[in-house]
Amino acid sequence: MDFMELFFISLGTGVVVYYGVRLLLFSRMLFPKLWFPLPKTFFTSMGEWAVVTGSSEGIGRAYAFALAQRGMNIVVMSRTKAKLDQVAKEIGEATGQRVKVITTDFTKENIFSEIEEQLKDLNIGVLVNNVGTLPCFIPSRFLEYDELDKTITKVINCNMKTMAKMCKIILPGMANRGKGMILNVSSGIASIPFPLYALYTASKVFVERFSQGLQAEYKNKGIIIQSVAPFGISTRMAGFQKTNMVTFSPEDFVKYSLQYVSAGDKTNGSVCHTVLDVSLVSVPKGTPTFPVLEVDVSSLFFSSGSSSKQLPSSSGLVSPSNAGASLTLSRSLEKPCCWRLIRPGPVVALLLLFQSSVLRFEAFLSSSSLLKSSTPVETFDASLISFAGLSFGTWTFVGEEPPAS
Repeated sequence: MDFMELFFISLGTGVVVYYGVRLLLFSRMLFPKLWFPLPKTFFTSMGEWAVVTGSSEGIGRAYAFALAQRGMNIVVMSRTKAKLDQVAKEIGEATGQRVKVITTDFTKENIFSEIEEQLKDLNIGVLVNNVGTLPCFIPSRFLEYDELDKTITKVINCNMKTMAKMCKIILPGMANRGKGMILNVSSGIASIPFPLYALYTASKVFVERFSQGLQAEYKNKGIIIQSVAPFGISTRMAGFQKTNMVTFSPEDFVKYSLQYVSAGDKTNGSVCHTVLDVSLVSVPKGTPTFPVLEVDVSSLFFSSGSSSKQLPSSSGLVSPSNAGASLTLSRSLEKPCCWRLIRPGPVVALLLLFQSSVLRFEAFLSSSSLLKSSTPVETFDASLISFAGLSFGTWTFVGEEPPAS
């Protein structure tokens, strides 16, 4: 056996071993109950109370219910007192646990002294930093946000400052007791550049890096600090998309994500979202990103005829939680209009995906009665989902925000 043959055999063996180990490590995320079993008293062993920010609805509400069902008393925090009171009532009736309500607006300044005062006597074992906000519901370029200075402050206060401040308030008690758990809710799209949501995604990158840094600092204190980065969740922020294999209800997602709490400093909270994240981060860094394109498609909606029809909404308004390539149009088409398309990702894959999406879109339109109607269609909403996870796409109206449904 000559040197070159031995070299390539050794190289091949090394590659097989390397990817075998990576596959084994990845398999842990596919079978969390097997790899990360939790005793029934795991959560209550951390402390008596769980604090959940942004818990009036959506993921925060689901975390509050789930932790109460596991025997913890709950502090619910948000800005809408009526919603919080209702959540507190429902949790109390369903679980028998105590619930404390703290009403506060996390987009504002100088709120944390009062919060600290209200929490100071509680034995807090779990903190869920869930509260977050979008700069604008409609995808927009950075300079197009209304009241840009206020929007920047709002996003930084709610998505970044709140998390750091809540950790400052609660982490010392956990460190003194030598136990505790902090879950910081991020977003799957923090894994890649995401045009038209640049401010939002950047704030979620902060969540991940801050969480990973804190975990390294306080792991030896017996504290779990984890960033949870979901993709599609059917919430108000995500336009209440229909649930499917990619988009979960808040309750289902929280049920899955709590199985991963001892799985490391970052998880995606479910098998499906883990696979999607691995697909995204596998794209080589430096891969060209498509620019934002603007295309006039209004002519597709007008043709000869006399009848008007309304199609049922299938996915809601576009949101940063959309997984894969999503095509969403939702607008009262009373005049010619322009729609934006973003498709960051590998060039070849995106070109193929774009061609496929256009063909499917045109085929759908040609088979519907839309092309036979001269009356403006009140609502058109369609979704093309690519589970490959190689790209993200968004169509959105350039101009006024569509009326709330």
